[in-house]
Amino acid sequence: MMSKLKMTRKAATRSFGSAALAFGALACATTPVLAQGANSPLNIPANPVMFGKNDPNVRRATAIVNGEVVTGTDVEQRLALIVSANGNKVSGEELERLRMQVLRNLIDETLQIQEAKAADTPADDAQVDATYERVATQNFGQSGAAMEKYLTRIGSSSASLKRQIRGELAWQNLLRRNVQPFVNVSEGEVTEMMQRLQASKGTEEYRIGEIFLAATDQNKPQVFANAEKIVEQLKGGGSFVAYARQYSEASTAAVGGDLGWIRLAQLPAELGAAATNMQPGQLAGPVEIRGGFSILYLIDKRQVLTADPRDALLSLKQISIDFPKGISSDAAGKKAAEFAAMAKAIKGCGDAEGAAAKIGATVVANDQIKARDLPGALQETLLNLPVGQTTPPFGSIDEGVRVLMLCGRDDPQVSSGPSFDELMSQIEDDRVNKRAQTYLRDLRRDAVIEYN
Repeated sequence: MMSKLKMTRKAATRSFGSAALAFGALACATTPVLAQGANSPLNIPANPVMFGKNDPNVRRATAIVNGEVVTGTDVEQRLALIVSANGNKVSGEELERLRMQVLRNLIDETLQIQEAKAADTPADDAQVDATYERVATQNFGQSGAAMEKYLTRIGSSSASLKRQIRGELAWQNLLRRNVQPFVNVSEGEVTEMMQRLQASKGTEEYRIGEIFLAATDQNKPQVFANAEKIVEQLKGGGSFVAYARQYSEASTAAVGGDLGWIRLAQLPAELGAAATNMQPGQLAGPVEIRGGFSILYLIDKRQVLTADPRDALLSLKQISIDFPKGISSDAAGKKAAEFAAMAKAIKGCGDAEGAAAKIGATVVANDQIKARDLPGALQETLLNLPVGQTTPPFGSIDEGVRVLMLCGRDDPQVSSGPSFDELMSQIEDDRVNKRAQTYLRDLRRDAVIEYN
């Protein structure tokens, strides 16, 4: 349901329902009430007195959601997927926070599956199995059977992943029937948006990932500390997409926090200022904004309706050699120098296979690589490389040494931007997602949830 090119920022916070207000008994004496706005229905004293012990560090990760059990096994198997996505580099403290977030996600998932079933829009087994096979092939390069073995090895299961798929598909089915038909976008709105796009031609667009954590005046220090810990984990190599899916309280959590291509003026001023000097691959935050804190990750940037050299389609040949196991640094250096001399002497792409065979190197060709999909250092080198020439050698003793030879380049055409229908679809998607957030909030509010 998420469009990859959003016209507006979708950081609607998750509201809390009655099930989440497990404060214990509050002594509401004659203490002053917190300032919460004229329209707030809550009447919370400024200095509540807690009756009974409430240790925030003690949680039991199981729940019964409208009579359906979320087991500890469900939580641990889903958690194993996240830990694996982060290269198993998760501290004990972070693991506990992730465990509780996984439980909250499983509760939401259960509510979505239940609501879809009640509305007669569940995801059938054929839908789930087909999506599972596609995920295995596209995301992991494996068959369904190999994927199942991998999941078992990391402590998860195909049942856990299929349940997540079932929840997402069921929710999409439900939104498609109960929400999407009631979202209307006028032709005038789309025309106006297209005119604004044309007027902004040449200005920079940013593709940004966001993790949004909601905060109130009362819990702001704790939320900020939590955001700092997430940033620390991300800088240590954690997966931004995995953390966004688990922690972000914006509707874009389902797509790993991806806001799509936007202009900085579309963001709150604080976030726009933070992103101004960012380069692709950089993090910023936590940044305080209205309603909480945001962590930003700059995925990429480009100029609106302007051809980007990095969209050039490259035809490449990779020539590589591997080092024998246990080779000394001196021997590896000598072999690498021999390889570099061979690569420099190659007379065009047609000569690559013959020259490589003389020193036992291998050649792999690919005619469909976008320059922007390559590491940053190689992008610059290849875009300035004449056809038939090679990059300087790169690699390591463990991975071997390789060069890339440029055999052709198709330069990108100037983009005319999204079509009328594409833009209308993008605006509709944005509105559907906002209504979906409200829908889920209402499900949480009305749910009967027992924590074990």
